Amino acid sequence: MNNLFLNYSLPDLHIKLSQKKLSFSDLADETIKAVEMHEKNTLAWVRYDLAHLKSSALQMVYTEKLKLIQGIPFGIKDIFNTKYYPTEMGSPIWKGFTPGNNARIVDSLLNAGGLIVGKTVTAEFAVHSLNETLNPHDPTRTPGTSSSGSAAAVATGMVPFALATQTAGSIVRPASFCGVWGMKPSFGMIPRTGVLKTTDSLDTIGFIAAHAKSLRVILDQVRVRGPNYPFVYKKVDSRGAFPKKQSEQWRIGFIKTHTWSGAETYVKHSVEKLAKQIDSTPGFTLEEIELPTLFSEAHEIHSVIYTKSLAYYFQNEKQISSHITPIMSEMIQEGESISSSRFKLALDQQVHLTHLLEKIIADYDLVLTMGTSSSAPLRNIEELPDPSLIWTLCHVPTVAAPAFRCLNNLPFGVQFIARKWNDYLLLQGIETLVEKGLLPEGSQAIIPRRDTFLDTNNDKTTTTNAH
Repeated sequence: MNNLFLNYSLPDLHIKLSQKKLSFSDLADETIKAVEMHEKNTLAWVRYDLAHLKSSALQMVYTEKLKLIQGIPFGIKDIFNTKYYPTEMGSPIWKGFTPGNNARIVDSLLNAGGLIVGKTVTAEFAVHSLNETLNPHDPTRTPGTSSSGSAAAVATGMVPFALATQTAGSIVRPASFCGVWGMKPSFGMIPRTGVLKTTDSLDTIGFIAAHAKSLRVILDQVRVRGPNYPFVYKKVDSRGAFPKKQSEQWRIGFIKTHTWSGAETYVKHSVEKLAKQIDSTPGFTLEEIELPTLFSEAHEIHSVIYTKSLAYYFQNEKQISSHITPIMSEMIQEGESISSSRFKLALDQQVHLTHLLEKIIADYDLVLTMGTSSSAPLRNIEELPDPSLIWTLCHVPTVAAPAFRCLNNLPFGVQFIARKWNDYLLLQGIETLVEKGLLPEGSQAIIPRRDTFLDTNNDKTTTTNAH
């Protein structure tokens, strides 16, 4: 696709802007063109203002040293507060709500020179109910969970990146199903001020991007830093941007988790093939890691924490049951039935699993793990369980890479994790894998659909078509 944002990473765009081979107005025009071309078939946006975007770009002044995202258009998942746009959180109850402030991360991006395009579609309260956004690779398929609007906007080149969140798998799944890059940083790396709260110990801010090289740039702009944030200051700032010497051997772990057995055969073949390719590449060694049986309880532990928290934070919304979806109502009711002692036990189990995972992967720079258990299923079919919420539960950073396609050209991804606070080591590893040709640089191109699609969730009709 001939699109600036799909063809060039944020560092590439910065160079072209600095050399005046592109203007701020050119980037705004690219968004305007892509929105006009794709939005009617994607429905990625709750609202946007292209005239305001163009005006902002025209008013932007070149400085001697441009900031890394100066003049870059971006999208905002509609659970982040914004002054200019309402924040409706995918719910009719909050339609037209104007918070009067920006989320802190939004102000960070604006202060760095970014240009807001608009608010991307999210699930109701960023939970489970499927929204109106269509998967740009096949509109009959799900685009993923609550960050799907952001993923679809990036996949179609409407923006080079968009803000997202993950409480279970809401960055990894849309990234996998829409064929784009996603990052969920370590829990606590990005401030949550001014963002919808659903679960205190799980909600994590992240982002979706078109290119691997863009991830580091975005993280640098939005994370907390300095001695006022002692954990990040001690665990991250002291290590620098490149914590591993280029000459050092990369130690890669490979974890399947209990969700592996339920994954589609073509997914397992693809991930295993990538593991072998990494292990046979000079500079890398790979070992499979067996998780203790306790991790098979992660989904249940997560469910207890999640539903109990929803029942607490959405008590008022429950009173207007006609305005919330059945799935949200069911989750609130389930949470109400959970005792305080069971909730506390689940929180203790979360802490235990977090410490246990830290010990298990302590000797590895990165860990390879499955992204989703299939390519995007049909919109009325529930996604298969995958390991994403385990890594959310354990607060570790993860990067979703758009590594594969199945026989009918639908994308699906893989993910890599690292120890908590090792976000830059994770990014360095991803960048190295891209340089070695083991992962793609950008997103999976949208291929025009055939009239008849094979069933990608049937092992007999699918195969791996990686990289």
